[in-house]
Amino acid sequence: VLYCTRTVPNSIHLLLETRTPLHRRTRTAMAKVAKKPRLSDKEEGDGEEPASKMIDRRELARRTKPIPCYRTEQIPPKYGTPDLYDKYLRTAVADGNATLVEELEIPPRDAKSWKVPAGCLWRIVCTHGPQVADMNCWNLHNPKEKFYSSKTRQIHATHLSRGDRLWSGFPHLRPMATIVEDTIDYGFDDDGAGVHDVIGSRCDPYTNYHMTKQNFNHCCHSNLTRQAVMVDGLQEQDVHDVLNVFMCTGFTKDTHQYFTKPSPVQVGDYIEFMAEIDLLVSASTCPQGDVSIACGSSEEPTVFPLGVQVYRLKDDEYLKENEWKPSPVNGYSGNHGMK
Repeated sequence: VLYCTRTVPNSIHLLLETRTPLHRRTRTAMAKVAKKPRLSDKEEGDGEEPASKMIDRRELARRTKPIPCYRTEQIPPKYGTPDLYDKYLRTAVADGNATLVEELEIPPRDAKSWKVPAGCLWRIVCTHGPQVADMNCWNLHNPKEKFYSSKTRQIHATHLSRGDRLWSGFPHLRPMATIVEDTIDYGFDDDGAGVHDVIGSRCDPYTNYHMTKQNFNHCCHSNLTRQAVMVDGLQEQDVHDVLNVFMCTGFTKDTHQYFTKPSPVQVGDYIEFMAEIDLLVSASTCPQGDVSIACGSSEEPTVFPLGVQVYRLKDDEYLKENEWKPSPVNGYSGNHGMK
């Protein structure tokens, strides 16, 4: 049994009944604590500022304006002349400067994949009704290099639009594609919602099972996995976090939870990309349709197919003549300090 009297400066008086080895160990440990001297304000912090004069870190954080972690002007610029992306590529299809080389349809609650050579364009098109898609990208020649949504979000924003680039993961870390057109051009609304987010992951059967205790095989993760394994020779582990195409999302202002709104996409809208390297792209038509119904709901969403179009520029030399070239692999060679 341990008894303690009132604590006085620099000591703790202990009265112990020591009848077992455990009690003896306890008495020894408490005695060591009692011998530890209390530091004065001047001694606290081992040479650091006295506690009484330390900055209130909470107050400092609250009054400091947000500091963007990455200065975009330090990120390598796009290759090519100033007007290449904003003018020529943005309107290449409308101006007749690009030829359609492949067209396909992604069925409802399913996924399809396609290949896009570097310097070519692809669109995801709203063809039948409001529908969102979850998109993955891999290096066509090395699927270990794949889209890195987190770093893309850090470099650009929570939601992507024209001019933003899709970056690959470590150790490659380079632009895989650039958005050259976005006909929705939603911006951000009063609730902080935007379109084409890189903050939410794909819906998946594992989370769904936790919520419903049911097996559902047509979540976006499952759709992408079937396509990856059965068609593209990949594995489930190759499926990764997505670009949520046409999805309208944000974080609630009170609880800061991820939320969705009905997608603003309308028939005829599209988002268009240029491949910065040779790519394998895959997309799933989300089983939530326009995501106006929460995941795990008993309601049945309306789901539509989406269209995909791949274009090649008619002038094969135009990109080279305008100083464009495929993105090189990241130049870091420090080996993380290991010898």
